[in-house]
Amino acid sequence: MAKAAEDARSGKAERDASAKAVLDNMAKLKALRLAREAAEPQRAPAARAAAKKPRAGTKRQGEKPVALSEWLASQQNGGRRT
Repeated sequence: MAKAAEDARSGKAERDASAKAVLDNMAKLKALRLAREAAEPQRAPAARAAAKKPRAGTKRQGEKPVALSEWLASQQNGGRRT
């Protein structure tokens, strides 16, 4: 029983040391990232709206929308049951 208690204490100490090493590494990396970002010149934010491409299913400019009755008729003529 005493051996189990000592194993638990040493296991906890190992976990604590491992957790401290991870936290120290994260703090070091954060400091390096912040220093790198401070050294870089400020960039203008990229214009996302201009870069977006229209999806395949969206309306195209210049096309006239199809009336619902015409669409339903084409679906029935195509063999679909609507």
